Formats: sequence, C-alpha cells, structure tokens
Amino acid sequence: MTASTRTGEILCVGELLWDALPKGLFLGGAPLNVAFHLHALGERVAVVSRVGDDRLGREALRRMADRGVATELVQVDPELDTGFVRVSLDEGKEHPAYTIEQPVAWDALALTGALSERAAGAAAVVFGTLAQRQETARRTVRALGDAAALAVLDVNLRPPYAPRSVVESSLAAADVVKLNEAELAQIGGWDGTSGTLRERAEALAQRFDCRTVCVTRGADGSALWHRGAWAERRAYPVKVKDAVGAGDAFLAALLSGLLAGHTCDDVLDAASRLAAYVATRSGATPEYQAGGIAGVQGLPLKPPADTDAG
Repeated sequence: MTASTRTGEILCVGELLWDALPKGLFLGGAPLNVAFHLHALGERVAVVSRVGDDRLGREALRRMADRGVATELVQVDPELDTGFVRVSLDEGKEHPAYTIEQPVAWDALALTGALSERAAGAAAVVFGTLAQRQETARRTVRALGDAAALAVLDVNLRPPYAPRSVVESSLAAADVVKLNEAELAQIGGWDGTSGTLRERAEALAQRFDCRTVCVTRGADGSALWHRGAWAERRAYPVKVKDAVGAGDAFLAALLSGLLAGHTCDDVLDAASRLAAYVATRSGATPEYQAGGIAGVQGLPLKPPADTDAG
C-alpha cells in the first residue's frame, strides 16, 4: 500500500487488562494506555486486543468507547477471562511490581483478514514483548508489525515473559524502539556491546536496522537516537503520585512527535513532560486536555533543571 492510500490510523496491539492497585481497579495494559494518550494528543487510534466474555471485559469495552478509542478490533473470547494484574508500589512509588495472571483472553489474540488489512493501511503499529508470551498472540502481533508502515516496539523485559529469542526477533521487526536504560544494558550484554549511552543506542539501531531508538532513564531523563541525530533531556522534577503508565504516556508523545516531523529535542521534551504529568496523577491514563502534541506544553509542570541537547 502506498503512503498516499494509508489512513493515518495508529494501531496499538497487545494486552488489555485491569491493574489492581492499592486504591482500586484501573483499566490498563500498555497498548491501551498508549492508545488513550494518543487519542488525547489528537491521533486516530484503535486498540487490537482480546477480552473475556465477562463483566470486566464488558466494562473495558464501555470505558474505551467513553474515552473515544475505537473498540471494533477488540476480540471477545468465549472461555478465557479478561486480563488481570496485581500491582504493588514501592515506598517511593516509582518502581511498580506486577503479578500477571495467565492464561487470559489477550494470550489468544487471533489474526484475521480484517486485522491484517487495517495494519497494512495504518500509519503505525505499536506492539510490545509482554503480549508475545503465548504462541497464538505472538504470531498475530508479529504479523501485524510486519505489515505496518512503521513498526513501533515497546520493550518490556518482565521475566519470564520476554526470552531473548522473542526480544531479538521483535527488535529485528521494529523501526522505532523504546526501552529503558536497564533493558538497553541487558540486551547489549547479550552480544558484549559497551560504551557510552549514545554508542550503545546506536549499536542497537545498527544491529537491528532500526531508524529510531529511545532510551528512558527515570529521574535522569531520556535520550533519543534518530537517523544518526542524538538528543538528551533531563526529567521534569515532580512529586510522583504513582509511576504506572508514565512510560506509556512517554511513548505516545514520542510517536506523535515523530510522525509530525518534530526535532529530536522537541520530541523528547514533549514526551518527558507528558510522562511527568501522568506520574503526578493516580492511574495510568488520567484525563487531561492537550488537543495535540503542542498542547503538552500547557500541562502545569516546572521545567527540568537542564534542557540542553547532548
């Protein structure tokens, strides 16, 4: 399909689940969180996942529709339950721990002709490693990523759900990769890659033929290698309420900025600002008014201590 006939839609593919936090149940899963934020940024987005034919599945579909995210590509499984995760927060509320139930509905995500057609016409397909823990979903996720004009990989190394073979084949399929610094170190260690952060990010891009590699560093900020250009940003100083979903907000702003053709520095700034804002709110997808990637600048935050590009 040529660029002129693509729809501009972004498909977010993978797990859809409920996070059981100390303060209640929150609808989530990285693909859904990213989709909610992309929608808030003015992007056309649809979620590709699978829920159970149960109360939590029906409530998930209702909430997605209420938030304006397309649900027609969410399958309903007649036997398996909707995904469910128990989340515990450390004292600083910055490092959530997850207990992920299995098997659940999203493990059985099936490839259909309608899904393949939508992926072939999409501007981008966002997928992760967690959703590929079972063979059925793995085949579907990989096929949709292969069909995309822009395959965006959100690395999520949660043992035992991300064996090296799955991670490396996902990297090979991706055009854009987002991962944290610990994940970059682990993947680099597999083939002995060393050096500065920039050298390690560039080595990953070259090894797997990626056009973009973004590395998040928590309170230390983030860095972006994009077609040979390099930028670094400090994190915005905020009082964290909970960090669940902050990385998903970051990815949404990163992708929206890249699709809009913004500079590396501006993309990182918008992504960092949105992630920081989400971390000051409860839950992964607090509602806010942005209206577009430029609107992220209107979110109330203090500027980072140092905003120079590296």
